[in-house]
Amino acid sequence: MVDRAALRWNLQVLRDLGDRSGASILLALKAFALPQVFPLFRRYLDGACASGIYEARLAREDFAALPAGGALPGELPLRPCTVHTFNPAYRSEDLEELLETSDHLIFNSLDQWVASRERCRAAAEKRPLVFGLRVNPECSLGKVAIYDPCAPGSRLGITARELERQRRNHEARGVDPLEGISEIHFHTLCEDSAEALEETLQALEARFGELLKSPAIRSLNMGGGHHITKPDYNRALLENLITGLRHRYNLDVLLEPGEAAVIHTGILVTTVLDLPRNGLPLAILDTSATAHMPDTLEMPYRAEVWGSTSGGSHRYRLGGQTCLAGDVIGDYAFAEPLQRGDRLVFDDMSHYTMVKTTSFNGMPLPAIALWDSSDQTLEVVRLPRYEDFRARLG
Repeated sequence: MVDRAALRWNLQVLRDLGDRSGASILLALKAFALPQVFPLFRRYLDGACASGIYEARLAREDFAALPAGGALPGELPLRPCTVHTFNPAYRSEDLEELLETSDHLIFNSLDQWVASRERCRAAAEKRPLVFGLRVNPECSLGKVAIYDPCAPGSRLGITARELERQRRNHEARGVDPLEGISEIHFHTLCEDSAEALEETLQALEARFGELLKSPAIRSLNMGGGHHITKPDYNRALLENLITGLRHRYNLDVLLEPGEAAVIHTGILVTTVLDLPRNGLPLAILDTSATAHMPDTLEMPYRAEVWGSTSGGSHRYRLGGQTCLAGDVIGDYAFAEPLQRGDRLVFDDMSHYTMVKTTSFNGMPLPAIALWDSSDQTLEVVRLPRYEDFRARLG
């Protein structure tokens, strides 16, 4: 269940940052993609960023399709919107579609850009398009290796050394590989602070400063991973970093928050089905870590449960219904013993849940509901259906 009022609070913080700093703020659909609230996002943000052809199509058809303006009394008007896409490599048939659905298309290497340039130029003759290059500033601040784009051997972004190698190879054949590139993109952070961004920018300017100074480069996309809406986030420092970049290099600056747009806006409600023991008390729930809350296994991330307390005398290992032995959400303590039929509420469940859910083992997907705590309205927008499960299997 997602709370519209909580979304509006986060979006207002992001809009305020954009207005004060001059940055464009995009929604990262990889973190949250609920079409029913896209009109709300369009009143605060400047666009959406995608990672694949389906996300780009969703951004074009459901996020950007509504015309700007047209506010009802008491509402903000819909803002102009652009669609930004990055993928480590594009299939030929996907590129054709992305050139129609995207406004900004980011490439992961000079080799890939040069191989695609003529098709991109042809598309740009029909409508305005921006083409960019993702770089790797090699500033590894990630706390979990799986989420660190600057980890050794990362496939995400071109390093300064590899950029120079590919550049020399193309120039030896009389080709300027950077011709047509007007945006630099990096995405190195994960749930990080403005201080972490400041350190990353120092590495970026040390390795790619000359490229940023090029008159051909007109925009810098700083990706996501910025925890902008956290209470202790240093938004004043972020604003100063953005304005400094804009003035130093005469660039437009973009950010792609995902989690920051929806943090603390949603819950997942589950029911206790059984309470067996195996050396310790267990609680089997009608949900699943691997199918419905994958970040609890991947990150690893510990979800907060309403009513649980570290000092509680009744401890349980919460697990799901699937056959995966490791389908375990974690160990939690409660002041009172759990009973079959009790409802448990997992907090902060908007980001990286709905976009990652699966129907592994034939598990029904959770229902999706929109709640507005400002006027107490509730709308159920999705109920689990067998047909959804069956359609994925052919």
